[in-house]
Amino acid sequence: MGAVGCDSASGTDTYLYFAYGSNMSSRRLRQRTPSARALGIGCLPRHVLRWHKLGRDGSGKCDIGESGEQADAVWGVLYRIAIAEKPLLDRIEGLGIGYDEREVRVETDAGPKAALTYKAKPGKIDPQLRPLADYKRHVLLGAKEHGLPAVYVRDIERVAVALEI
Repeated sequence: MGAVGCDSASGTDTYLYFAYGSNMSSRRLRQRTPSARALGIGCLPRHVLRWHKLGRDGSGKCDIGESGEQADAVWGVLYRIAIAEKPLLDRIEGLGIGYDEREVRVETDAGPKAALTYKAKPGKIDPQLRPLADYKRHVLLGAKEHGLPAVYVRDIERVAVALEI
């Protein structure tokens, strides 16, 4: 993991995590990592939000894809989390099974920040997948909770859900 976002000055070792899917919801993320504290929103330029990562339940989960297009951006929430809780989040997110860990440069109002996030493994992608309504609800709740741009929230609202798995 390296020293991405490591903050030993506060007396606790923490890291910065960029949530762009269901973990944008503070309530959901704190159920998984109680120390998580939202620092604000940010975006990954030249990326698009995809819903094509194969979940354990057979439905689509969020992923980030590099587009290379200057107009594209994936919005999300930057969190500070205790390093001691990282193994639990890694397990919940399926690190090494469904997702790989990535260091990303998140653009924020306070300037660029290095953070860790999860990126779908190439073998776990299916463009035909759709999210379940409950998963999409968590993504939408987090986007609204943190005040992501209205046009971005509308794009999430328009995502088709799976009728059954």
